[in-house]
Amino acid sequence: MSTHVQSPLQSLLQTTSSAGQVMPAVEAGAVSRTAGPHTFLAVTTIPVGTNPVGLAFIPNGDLYAANSGSSNVQTIDTATDTVIGAAIPTGTTPAWLTVAPNGNAYVPNNISNNVTVIDTATSTVLTTIALSGGPAAAAVIPSGNVYVSRFGANSVQEIDTTTNMVVGAAIPTGSGPVGIAVAPNGKAYVANRNANSVTVIDTNTATVVTTIPGFNQPNFVAIGPSGDAYVANIGSNNVTLINTTTDTIVTTIPVGTNPWGITVGPDGNAYTANRGSNNVSVIDTTTNMTVGAPIAVGNQPIALVVAPNNKVYVSNISGASVSVIQFDPTISSITPNSGPVTGGTVVTITGTNLTGASVDIGGNPATGVTVNSTGTQLTATTPTGVPGPADVTVTTPGGSTTLVGGFTYFIPVHATSLTATPALTKLFPPHVYFPFLTATLTDQVTGLPVPNQPILFKAGSNVLGIAYTDAQGVARVNETLTLTLILLNHGYEVSFAGAVTPTAILSPSSASAPVVEP
Repeated sequence: MSTHVQSPLQSLLQTTSSAGQVMPAVEAGAVSRTAGPHTFLAVTTIPVGTNPVGLAFIPNGDLYAANSGSSNVQTIDTATDTVIGAAIPTGTTPAWLTVAPNGNAYVPNNISNNVTVIDTATSTVLTTIALSGGPAAAAVIPSGNVYVSRFGANSVQEIDTTTNMVVGAAIPTGSGPVGIAVAPNGKAYVANRNANSVTVIDTNTATVVTTIPGFNQPNFVAIGPSGDAYVANIGSNNVTLINTTTDTIVTTIPVGTNPWGITVGPDGNAYTANRGSNNVSVIDTTTNMTVGAPIAVGNQPIALVVAPNNKVYVSNISGASVSVIQFDPTISSITPNSGPVTGGTVVTITGTNLTGASVDIGGNPATGVTVNSTGTQLTATTPTGVPGPADVTVTTPGGSTTLVGGFTYFIPVHATSLTATPALTKLFPPHVYFPFLTATLTDQVTGLPVPNQPILFKAGSNVLGIAYTDAQGVARVNETLTLTLILLNHGYEVSFAGAVTPTAILSPSSASAPVVEP
């Protein structure tokens, strides 16, 4: 096995002349794009250090970006998509990093021939592990340890993440190993860029299972939902699919120019960073076909990762930036899908790409919008509305979508209650102690008095009068002239026939009151 160290910066991160490789030094906005059913755009660009390469999420959900030109790692707050805190120093030319289950980040430093270990909880350097051979990319294996590819030494080295020491002998690969990905069956797939092959390693025994030929400058590997491996080929502008059960090539999928990076998101799609065409291709791993037009990003995208909420982060090595792609939101359901015109109904909207959403219902903004960490569900409180169906619109930085007639406003039915005060009279001789009969109308749902409603006062079949409730829900009828009728019927009755208001359907109610001699 050769241990000769090549010029790592030149061969690992810069392009070499080969058939099919074109590296235009143009920004993303100048790239012509293939027509597709929808054109997605990067929604924001985050300035970072010089020549960013590897990206990795840390346990709190933030993102580490390794800047190969400024030899440090920066932290991106994924809630605000801004750089936070001080840059963390590394060795010279950090490349593709990973985060182990213990929360530590392992950063291969290609030129200084070592690996920086960072405590992601404190963003401080724990130690530096010497590793010759131009370390390039790191990946976690099932034991929780880390494999690091040695681009100039044509091998992979295992690091014990408990002791932070190199363990075992170097595992031989083809020439120029870069990206590593581990399938669910425990096999690691190593892209050998210079040998145009993929080495398959049994991570249980740290031995080579086989070597698969037939690639063209393979640079990075990602595992799809089926457990198969997707390999990005810089030299042939495509992705090769490997069946990880048989370790054979299944098919190739055309993508943009010079795909350097590849990853698979929680939506099951694969994404390639096309360094030569300054864009990102999307592959449906169900059909193994590209979806839509490539997505323009920054200058020379080289690596990418997808957050749990399906936002895609892309490092642009010549743009000193990280592009953020957020796809259009979708709505699959809203529960409940109806509520009163008064608003105040808490609804749950299920869909995709909902991160950063605002919600309008019937053209009015909902309040209290909260979105889960995966961007697949949100809750909101409905505003006031008008009776009938209302459109539900969700808007995010990535776009908007509308569920036509998704929520129906109705006028709710409110039970009411009437209370009547006794008629205070002296029976012999007849005498009125209080000249008014009173009735109070109350909304049983809100507990509030109901104003401006007609109340019918009767004694037997005799109508004593009709009066409207005041602001306190009280209606009054003078009993002086009707005292005899009240006495003959041993009291009186009141009734409310019901009504429809702008905010509620009020149910009928009635009550009666006796004659009381104080």
